[in-house]
Amino acid sequence: MAFAIGEATLGNWTTRAYHRNWLLAQANGLFGFFQHNSVNPEGGFFDLDDSGKPLDAAGQVRPIHIAARAVHCFAIGALLGRPGAADIVDHGMQYIWKHHRDSKNGGYFWSLNSDGPVDSTKQGYGHAFVLLAGSSAKAIGHPLADGMIADVTEVLNTRFWEARHGAIAEEFNADWSPIDGGTYRGQNSNMHLTEALMAAFEATGDKAYLDKAESIADLVIRRAAGSVDWRVAEHFTSEWVLDKDYRGNEMFRPSGTTPGHWLEWARLVLQLWALGGKKHDWMPEAAKALFAQSMLLGWDADKGGFFYTLDWQDAPAKREKLWWPACEGAGAAHFLNEHLPSDFHEESYRKIWNVIERCFIDHRNGGWHEELTEDLAPAHTIFPGKGDIYHALQACLIPLFPATGSLTKVIPEAGGKT
Repeated sequence: MAFAIGEATLGNWTTRAYHRNWLLAQANGLFGFFQHNSVNPEGGFFDLDDSGKPLDAAGQVRPIHIAARAVHCFAIGALLGRPGAADIVDHGMQYIWKHHRDSKNGGYFWSLNSDGPVDSTKQGYGHAFVLLAGSSAKAIGHPLADGMIADVTEVLNTRFWEARHGAIAEEFNADWSPIDGGTYRGQNSNMHLTEALMAAFEATGDKAYLDKAESIADLVIRRAAGSVDWRVAEHFTSEWVLDKDYRGNEMFRPSGTTPGHWLEWARLVLQLWALGGKKHDWMPEAAKALFAQSMLLGWDADKGGFFYTLDWQDAPAKREKLWWPACEGAGAAHFLNEHLPSDFHEESYRKIWNVIERCFIDHRNGGWHEELTEDLAPAHTIFPGKGDIYHALQACLIPLFPATGSLTKVIPEAGGKT
């Protein structure tokens, strides 16, 4: 157990040169681990094992969000001046455009292998990341970026967007027929679309993207989360009625509530507030409440780390500690420290990074452990290895820049200086 830090010793870590250099070193380690290990020469990207070797290299299924996140992250690397990063962006963009894109029916397949589509469904979650990839690639001038943004925007507008709710539907078959009658609506896909819509607004200046992001946040956070004491509800019916009994995929649709998403929304809401001219008065207080609830209910005060899920009585359900809630907690705490500074936010920022450094960063093999047990030992019950740079990289880099937009916006504004 770490001792409590007295108020006299506070002052933001993010203002200290040593901490900033440490964060940049962690980001460089992640770039190196994934840049040199994850590129699949047949297209797309490998999931990696603990040592950085491909998991099932011959037959590995490649979901679209992994390729799109790689594009986003290595576009960030290119903006920072990392050699070779633009080549990774091009590798990912070519694969998404030439292989994931359904040239017959439109939209983007969820997953592929070397023989073609494995899961040909059209997922809102995946399309959100295609928009993010295109927007990030545009920031470095990739030639496919404008076409991809236009293409996926049309698909989102004509196939997914439901104006009467102000959010997107979840999923379709390859021919755009509804899956399971089209009865499910989820906040996770809409949350990531909010992130992507902000990036698209920053990249293009088209306010329609920002308007949609504000609409989703109003539905999912102000109305839905606000009605259940700022716990982000995950699963809904087609009419956006909360479904507390939903049971789904452990990785993308776990039952109950997921504190990591409360943290992620805390940051996104503050970013949306800043981008939108700070006109929505409810957003800062919502972000503050989401973060406070996540630390109160989701943080393991005994062992550290965030429980993966809670039940609707606020008790831990899935007690694993995953890397991405800790990453989102670090980013949220930085945004809160920038916009609503307090000792609580700074103490939380330090507490989260202490656990990341001690338990999540793999000091022996490189990369970060994606899953720990309740007792903070490495595990692989949900995540088989090290598949993704996205959450960890952003956790390292977000605190180095002003909390006013996406990394692809604030890095060029800072001239690439950390």
